[in-house]
Amino acid sequence: MTDSRIVIVNDESRARGGATVLALTAARDLVARGHEVIWLTGDAGDSPELARLGVEVVALGERALLETPRGRAAISGIHNAAAHRMIADFVARRDTPGTVYHVHAWSQILSPAVFAALAPVAERTLIHAHDMFLACPNGVFMDYRRDEVCTRVPLSASCIVTNCDKRSFLHKLWRVARQKALWRAMAPFEAWAGILVLHPAMKPRLARAGFCEAGMTTLRNPVQPYTTRRIEAEANRGVVYVGRLEADKGVGELAAAAAHAGVALTLVGDGAMRAELAARYPRMRITGWVDSGQIGAHVADARALVMPSRHPEPFALVIAEAAASGLPVLVSDTALMAGEVVEAGLGLSFDILSPGSLEAALERITSLPDDEVRAMSERGFSGEVALGHSPDGWIDALEAQYARVRAGVRA
Repeated sequence: MTDSRIVIVNDESRARGGATVLALTAARDLVARGHEVIWLTGDAGDSPELARLGVEVVALGERALLETPRGRAAISGIHNAAAHRMIADFVARRDTPGTVYHVHAWSQILSPAVFAALAPVAERTLIHAHDMFLACPNGVFMDYRRDEVCTRVPLSASCIVTNCDKRSFLHKLWRVARQKALWRAMAPFEAWAGILVLHPAMKPRLARAGFCEAGMTTLRNPVQPYTTRRIEAEANRGVVYVGRLEADKGVGELAAAAAHAGVALTLVGDGAMRAELAARYPRMRITGWVDSGQIGAHVADARALVMPSRHPEPFALVIAEAAASGLPVLVSDTALMAGEVVEAGLGLSFDILSPGSLEAALERITSLPDDEVRAMSERGFSGEVALGHSPDGWIDALEAQYARVRAGVRA
């Protein structure tokens, strides 16, 4: 079905990160709707799910930067020549007038070289901004050294001389070099079919780097509630966290605040901080990684879900999933969703960078009258305020974008 061919371009073919999970979800549902899907990947391409779907995979056979020797990674991370050849060859041999290209993740293997290779078909290439790497060298508009959200203009003199990187200033300069390579490969920005953003608040941040807001379309992620029945949060007293146990996710601050406030906390997830947290807070429950279909069983006894990330999260899926399940949410005000969560009466926000703010939010949700907690729970579960798309609605929106691109209509 040449007229409905979608070529997905993504670093990996196995679900090791949120962007790849979404790309695989899209592939599955697009195939189910009769589209021809081809997957161009930087890894070995040995995805059982893609094989089951019968999706053609064109694979580079490389590994992520952190799994690659440092010297080689420093070069290929800025311009992966092999990735450029693979994609340019595919375009030259297989492109058709009705083929739409959809770029998801590119920063771990494929590099900015993908955009140079796709330049001849830029007008039929959609770019999915799962993060801020199109605009910001460190991908999140966060100054990790100062512990503050960054408002600088990307690649301005102020940006370049600021040591904001989690690792070192040398690594920041490498990121600057990669950003320059990216912008060269994408120039002119308006040539591309459009940028899909996860949340409206991403638009002004990307525009700060020179991307035109008129060329951006908001496509919120699909949301699958943890449970089919409302979690009766008003009957519960503890709180829950779902996600990676990493320092930048704010999980250390959450554990400390919960312990100090005397609030029972369950951590659903795994990561580098697991052993440290288990040793420091032996009474706290840590489940380890849980299959997505089993999360509901671990959050059913919670009064609220806490999302304490230290950096700006473009779309924290756990917020939307929890709210849709009937769980009130406590959200770091760095999250782009924080304002609408509070405005819609789905939960509370706090300043993760201000000592005591998170603890106060925990104390407030546990002391809030049960009828008020129930009202939050029912509002979220009812779907009257939808923080994301339904799975079918998300694919409908993707198909609408592909139809627009094929028709030659600008975003």
